Amino acid sequence: MIETGTPGPGFELPDHLGRTLGPGTFRGKRHVMLLFYPLDFTPT
Repeated sequence: MIETGTPGPGFELPDHLGRTLGPGTFRGKRHVMLLFYPLDFTPT
């Protein structure tokens, strides 16, 4: 189990405008929350 407040791993992904963004892009500027959920339209 990951504890609350544990820093997440660094990564970068392209956004809808083609810019590469990651959690470090927003460090000190905004809060970042990652959500993980099962793929849409799959049985649960």
